[in-house]
Amino acid sequence: MDRFETTLANARAALLAERNAAGHWEGELSSSALSTATAVAALSLVDAVSHEPFVKSGLAWLAANQNDDGGWGDTTVSFSNISTTLLCWSVFGIAGDEAQYPNTVKRAAVWVEGYVGSLEPSVVANAVADRYGKDRTFSVPILMMCALGGRLGEQRDGWKRVLPLPFELAAFPRRWYAALKLPVVSYALPALIAIGYARSYHVRPFFPLSLLRKLAWPKTSRLLREIQPATGGYLEATPLTSFVTMALASSGQREHAIVPHAVRFLQTSMRGDGSWPIDTNLATWGTTLATKALLTTSSDPADFPAGDRAPIRRWILAQQYDKVHPFTCSPPGGWAWTDLPGGVPDADDTPGAMLALHWLQDESSTEQCRTAAAAAAIWLVDLQNRDGGIPTFCRGWGALPFDRSSPDLTAHTLRAWHTWLANFDVHLPATAARVRGALAKALRYLEQCQDPDGAWTPLWFGNQHVANETNRTYGTTNVVLALSALGKTPGIEPVLARGVDWLRSVQCSATGGWGGDKSTPVSIEETALAVSAIASCCSKRDELALRRGVEFLTKATDGGRIFPVSPIGFYFAKLWYHEKLYPMVWTVDALERVKMSTAMHQRMLDN
Repeated sequence: MDRFETTLANARAALLAERNAAGHWEGELSSSALSTATAVAALSLVDAVSHEPFVKSGLAWLAANQNDDGGWGDTTVSFSNISTTLLCWSVFGIAGDEAQYPNTVKRAAVWVEGYVGSLEPSVVANAVADRYGKDRTFSVPILMMCALGGRLGEQRDGWKRVLPLPFELAAFPRRWYAALKLPVVSYALPALIAIGYARSYHVRPFFPLSLLRKLAWPKTSRLLREIQPATGGYLEATPLTSFVTMALASSGQREHAIVPHAVRFLQTSMRGDGSWPIDTNLATWGTTLATKALLTTSSDPADFPAGDRAPIRRWILAQQYDKVHPFTCSPPGGWAWTDLPGGVPDADDTPGAMLALHWLQDESSTEQCRTAAAAAAIWLVDLQNRDGGIPTFCRGWGALPFDRSSPDLTAHTLRAWHTWLANFDVHLPATAARVRGALAKALRYLEQCQDPDGAWTPLWFGNQHVANETNRTYGTTNVVLALSALGKTPGIEPVLARGVDWLRSVQCSATGGWGGDKSTPVSIEETALAVSAIASCCSKRDELALRRGVEFLTKATDGGRIFPVSPIGFYFAKLWYHEKLYPMVWTVDALERVKMSTAMHQRMLDN
């Protein structure tokens, strides 16, 4: 067996070994300084005495994982950034342990001053607001925590620098939210309510707004409890749950009905080293990624036996939402990123599940998988924006980032639609007709949003080495994979060719790998994605680029035995993470596609 086959076999074995006892994948998200700081702040504000073990462990972890420059990044391998550093700096003030960590706090203040130019409260507040622009989803929680930690001046003065949120708007029917143009993205409704109330509590508005908010609070307060999942964690996410909890605890609402459930979630989410991840898990996302990598291009079904597939298929089918979602009012048919009740249906996990079911179906489950895929396909059709692109959660919520169309989600959706279209044509012609129309609009959107140099800029993944933190390698590979799957579709070839040309142009000449752009360090994740995309086009001219990419992956993974991670994951509001499964999944997919491409070339020569 040559090095290529050995690396592929090892990588597949490593990925299969990551399955849990139930047969699917949960993965492992990175520990997060941001999550740890927010969790410690929330627990300290609710009851510092009873939560002392959690608070002390969290602060010790933060002190031990401060970057050499005095700041903090979102993961232990991330660059320091202003958002996370402000939150970590603030939590030592909230917890009252500045005297125990004087050097940690001083170094953080020096970093903030160096980045912002001053520790003057208004300057710090403006820096936060400038980072996020008109989207207040994350800027307001950061400012709130800075105010709670005394970083924005005395108590009331500090709260004046926290941008107000119109929490009273949440009292209106949720179908009105798009027209109301809420200043936060769709999934941040709990933060809108809790932080908006807290700001109003600390800085009383003038009459009649004060009366309106007093009247709105009982209804919005009940809504907070209604949309809290059984686990207690909003979105299963530590930061969002923590921000809501600390907002209530700081404004006379420690006894609020959501608080004990949120506290339980935070307590059970802490890791043994005193840290918290950003989310509990990405189980659905990781499972569909792994399934696609193992089955989409595998030349040997014995590598992933049918007996192993059935439990995964049943598990994925069970995760599809069959009721209107209580949080976003999303209709049935979609999938979220996790199997836990705090997930929200979205337009990346839904096409991922559709694709996985396509490859997992057998004769006994064809109809069930088709029914699920059809419901998901229509869910995505109904989500499609007027420009033909696909947003993340909700159609029509506005122009904030996660409610806008994005090329990566649109490409993933297009791939899923196309994969099932022939099946729908035969069995569900009405569904096929709607999908065909949506697919044509999605293609036009992807053509129109292609950058002049041939690349596409995604929403959900980034690169910390790029000045604007985008990751066009991720975006372009997703679109290229989608377009190459369409075959000889009129008008697509020039668009696809420009995308592939751009990928060739940013391959590192020294290592053969890829990063987020031409001048960035290379990574396993980005190299594997680029190799997959180029291999999917099956062009003879790309053999050298593919060979060099494979050589990089072979060396970087020690022949498929180790998979060091990079923080390319972009969670909400520029919150970075890395995921243990990503380098494994994408390496398997890349090597399988190269293997298939090589076999096709050989058959062409033989004929």
